[in-house]
Amino acid sequence: MTTAQRSSDVSHVHALVLVFVGGAVGTGVREAFALSFPTSAGGFPTAILLINVVGAFVLGVLLETLSRRGPDEGRARRVRLLLGTGVLGGFTTYSAFAADAALLLQSVPAVAVLYVAATLVAGLLASIAGVAVGGALHRRIERGRGGA
Repeated sequence: MTTAQRSSDVSHVHALVLVFVGGAVGTGVREAFALSFPTSAGGFPTAILLINVVGAFVLGVLLETLSRRGPDEGRARRVRLLLGTGVLGGFTTYSAFAADAALLLQSVPAVAVLYVAATLVAGLLASIAGVAVGGALHRRIERGRGGA
């Protein structure tokens, strides 16, 4: 095994550790958040909807901010892996969304359709807003530095 291969292996292990640690943190935060918001009387899973929408917004801000700072390497890659893939990957939850939608579909189909539509539309709008906020933050920082 060459030195370059060993370095690459260490880099891959480091990336996995970042994602694992971030995912553990994000999952814990999600569970605490979900437990603090009870399901509404109609069975609408408000907590999971809010979690996924907030996650989409924050991911939009994060990825736009990182992409404007340059290539996905070094510190930027570590931040993306830890916060984007790890924390936000653990925080957001497609599996709970799908399970909630399936349960609602069996018991209250109209609420299931509303839940799925609200999650998809709000998530899309939140990610677009996050990208816009990330871009605005970048422009503001650049103006503060005297950049163009």
